[in-house]
This record gives sequence, structure tokens and C-alpha cells, in this order.
Amino acid sequence: MKKILIICLTFLSATSFAQVKLARLFSDHVVLQRQKPIPVWGWANANEKVSVSLAGQSQSTQADASGKWMVKFSPLEAGGPYKMTATAKSGNVSVNDILIGEVWLCSGQSNMEWRTSQANNFQEEKKNADYPKIRHFFVEHDVTMTPQADLKTGEWKVASAETVGDFTAVGFFFARELYQKLNIPIGLVHSSWGGSQVEGWISKEGMLSNNELKSYAQNLPDNWKDADHFHDQKVQKQLLGTNINPTVADEKKYLEANYDISKWHYADNPMGQWDWKGIWAYRGSGYMARYIDVPAEFLNQQSTLALAENDSYNEIYINGKLVSAGIIKGVRKITVPVNTWKTGTNLLVIKFGKMISLPWYGLGLQGSINDLYVETANQKIAIANNWRLMPAFAEPHEYVHTSNNIGTTIYNAMIAPIVPFAIRGSLWYQGETNAGRAYQYRQSFPLMIEDWRKKWNDDFSFYFVQLANYGGYQNSNQGSNWAELREAQTMTLSLPKTGMAVITDIGNPYDIHPTNKQDVGHRLAINALKKDFGQNIEYSSPMFDAVAFDNAKATVSFKHIAKGLQVNDKFGYLKGFEIAGEDKVFHYAKAEIVDNKVVVYHPKGLKAIAVRYAWADSPMDANLFNSEGLPANSFRTDTWQGITVNNKFE
Repeated sequence: MKKILIICLTFLSATSFAQVKLARLFSDHVVLQRQKPIPVWGWANANEKVSVSLAGQSQSTQADASGKWMVKFSPLEAGGPYKMTATAKSGNVSVNDILIGEVWLCSGQSNMEWRTSQANNFQEEKKNADYPKIRHFFVEHDVTMTPQADLKTGEWKVASAETVGDFTAVGFFFARELYQKLNIPIGLVHSSWGGSQVEGWISKEGMLSNNELKSYAQNLPDNWKDADHFHDQKVQKQLLGTNINPTVADEKKYLEANYDISKWHYADNPMGQWDWKGIWAYRGSGYMARYIDVPAEFLNQQSTLALAENDSYNEIYINGKLVSAGIIKGVRKITVPVNTWKTGTNLLVIKFGKMISLPWYGLGLQGSINDLYVETANQKIAIANNWRLMPAFAEPHEYVHTSNNIGTTIYNAMIAPIVPFAIRGSLWYQGETNAGRAYQYRQSFPLMIEDWRKKWNDDFSFYFVQLANYGGYQNSNQGSNWAELREAQTMTLSLPKTGMAVITDIGNPYDIHPTNKQDVGHRLAINALKKDFGQNIEYSSPMFDAVAFDNAKATVSFKHIAKGLQVNDKFGYLKGFEIAGEDKVFHYAKAEIVDNKVVVYHPKGLKAIAVRYAWADSPMDANLFNSEGLPANSFRTDTWQGITVNNKFE
């Protein structure tokens, strides 16, 4: 009887696997693109005939030797709901509640992934979220070494107060504005991943077509074992320079009293996962260390060393002496014996490993940064900053298979299975992770756009969000990699059917995730409303057009000023401009709007040969707008070498 049961289960499994099926995107509540041919695909038995019907059309085809099949329906106008049925000898499958409308692929990193529930005024937004003709499909995070044929999971969700909280916020606010103005169904295919770099979203074929990335693609591993070794060597080179593959004996020296940690990886604030401190996906043991200056009064007193939270097995050394070993749950407070510290500089080294409560977390601290200190009964020294980190490469370790280990792997798992699902265009919000390689982004970003268009065989619209204001307010003499990344994004507008939303006025200098996603969605929407749907509106921020120098003054003209340039300042002062003379040293400058141009000058009459505007990570003072309330794009008139010119993807 047991043998018969096994045979029956095997037969059922085989027939289920062979039964005709559709790609996962073609499921209940799907939105299909109007006014374009509609490809539909799936799988059946090898060489099996498949018939598919949709909205009064019928198409037939034969599966290939692998079982893959595809049909293409003629373009349809907006409407629905419809039903689609695929029929073959092996069975049939149907999809219900299909709408025909506008489909947009939403992609990028965390600011695109940011959910509507995390955006401003969510409780109010929920009240305006009942849009049954707006649908959202979330592509789960995944990375693979080779392109995948289909998505593993995913389903279409209809917008409502109950579901919209999990939609991409930028995508939803974009879709809502389009729907309100066009009254056409909107579908959002949401494939994004927080912290991801652009190189993960480009196909291997795309990389091979580009001289900048060709050598990387030629040496790509094709399995995870080799990929992990590839990534391990990359991380070691990043942290150790040429002295990679340290031995256990080498790493024992880390615990010596006079070991020099100055070349270890710097992490000003040690709280959080090492993944976000620049040591990506490493899982194993590691060391964190810092120098602590101690006054003479500490010598003859017992002290307490507080080290926030980490429930892995820890070994804690002060000047080469082991003062604690074991597991401490909660905020760790270690009693340090009298005369352990010495007057002046002391070396604190902590070796730790996999956490017990959160084994997936990897290395790093939890809790409050205020729980990092040394104190006696009379004195307290904060040790929240200036830490150094180093993995224990000589000990067993591994790497989590996640977004930024190896280039192309996100494309393989999260874009390839979507191709060639018909779309009107793509919305993209990414660049923060690539800011350190801003010059190379001039090639990698347009390469990705062209790569996707080639894969789709469709020159679809592509609208992207420029980096918001975040971080410091440098001057141009210091340089800014975020400003250089914004410049690379601006240069990408040279590709046809592209548009950019400038948002340097609505970011947060203290939070890389600004919560005003409503205006971001709006600024993307006006690009689409103008370029795809022909509405007579101004869609762009003011963009640098030309500059004329006349000794001490520079006159800058702009495109996309709408009804005119404006100053967003209650005193009427125009800010954010710098000028430089022949010595290439920049100075803050005065600026005025004259006849819808900006005249820039230095109050001491410096002869100007270059002008820059909003050239900082967070250009807080920049306040030039057009009459439609869109902030002027950052720009520079010079072509002098930037600070990221030599940084390359490896």
C-alpha cells in the first residue's frame, strides 16, 4: 500500500508540474498596458499546443522544447474587467478581474521601497486610498547568479485603506495623480531593494557592452561558491589593502596592548549592522576597537564599561588584558578592576560573533548610543564615536546572499522574470549607494536604462528622482559626491524619453529617507502627464542653460522657468551660489534675479570664470524656483575634476 501511495504522489506531482501555467505576473487583478501589443507567456509540456483568450481575442502557439510558450495580443484600449484563459491538453488556467490601463515599473533602492504607511500623514492618506482601479504587484527581494524565468512569489493588490500601506509610496502618489487626471486604470509593478547599487540592476549582457564594466562582467562567477570567494577577496582588499588572507596568528596580534588599529575600517558610530557601516553581508566573528583617553583619577578606582547591546559571546580586552568573556544580555555593563586603565591613551578591543537572539543580524551593536561609556563614581567618558572595525577573516565566515555582493544578481532575479511584460514606462529612485562612484554613474545609469529598453525591445519612458538633500553643507572647495551624483543624473537626461524630479527642497539633511513622498510622486507624475499624455503643463525644474561672464559678474540663464524665476525666501534673498576665479577657489556669492536670469557676483569684485549652485550634499540655502514651485536643479559651469573621478565599481 505504501509503495502504491508513493507512485500516486509521484504521478500527481509530475502532472501538476507539467500542467499549463502562466507567468506569475498574470494573476487576478492584473493591469495590462493599453495601446501596446500585450505579450503573455507561461509554461506547458514540451511542444504542447496552447490557446489563450483575452477580451475577444484568441491566440494559439506551441510550447518549445523546454515548455516555454508566448503569445502576443493586439493593443487594447483602457477598460475591463476582463478574463483571460490559457488552455492546453494538460489543463487550463484562468485570470480574473483584468484591467487595461497604464503600467509602470517602480524600481530603485529604499526611497522607492518606502511604503505609503511610512510617508507623511498616512492616517489621512488612508482616507483617500480607495482606488479599485489602482493595483500594485510587489516583487520579493531575491538575488541569483543566472537570469530567472519566473518570479517565485507575488500577487496583485487592489488599492484600499487596508492594502495601500504596503504600496510603494512614491509609486502610489504618482498613480493616484495619474488616475485622478486620466481616469484610466494604473498598475504598479514594484521591484526595488533598499541600499542596492545600480550595478546589481544591470544584466551581464549590458555590462559586456560597456567598456567601463566589461572586464567586471567577463570575470563574473556563475555559482554562489565562487561568488562568495569573489566577494570575500573584494571585502578583504577593501579593508586590508594588499595584505589579504590573514592567518589566525596575524589576527591574534589584534589583541596585543600596542597593536595599531588606525588602518582598520572607520565607523564613527558603531550602532547597527556592519552591513551599513561598509562591511557588506559578512557573517562571522569580528573585532571592534577604539582608543580611549583616561585621566589619572581612573587609575585607583573601579570603573564601569558600558557597551550597549550584543548577546554574542564577547571577549573584551583593555591594553591587551582580558577583562571580560562571556554572554551578557541587555545593556552590557562590565566592571573594570582597579589599575586596569593607564593614564593617557588606552586601547579597547572587543571580539564578538553571531548574536543569539538575532542570528541573521551579523556583527554590530543594538540599543542606544548613550549606552557607550566608561564611568567611575565621579566621572563619565562617552565612547560613542571613533570606532574601528575588522572582521576575523582567518576564522570560518560566510556572506549573506543579498543585494550588493555581486553585480547583475538583482537583475537576474527581480527584472529578468518581468521582461517583456508590457509597460508604459519606469519610475526610478536610486543613487545614494552609488554616490561614492558618481563619475562612473554617468555611464552605469544610462547603461541600465538602455539595457532594460533593449531587453524589452521597447523605448519606454523612464523618469527618475534626483537625490534629495541629505548630510552636510559643504562648499565647492571641499567637494560633494552627492552633488556629483546629481550631475550624473542630470546628464542622463540626454537619453530620449527621460525626465527627472528635483527634490533638493523636500529632503531631510538628518535622514536619508525623507517622508514627503507626496511631492516626489507629483513631480514624477507631471513628467508623465506632459510627455506621455500631452497635457499642457510645466513638468521640469529650472535647468541651467547658459552663462555669460563679464569681469566680476556672471549672468546665468535657465530653461523651464514657466512664468518666471522666483526666490523662496521671505526676505527675497537669493542663496546657494558660489563663484570662482582663475585660481579655481570658490567663494560664496551674491545673486539676483534680473529679467528672469540670475546675475551672480562677489561683493569684492572677484573676476568670475565659474559658477556653481547648490553644490553640496545638503544645499539647505538653495532657494531658486520657477513659478510652478519647482526648485532649480543644481549645476556647475566648470568641468574641473571632481572628487569621485577615480572611484570604480569592483
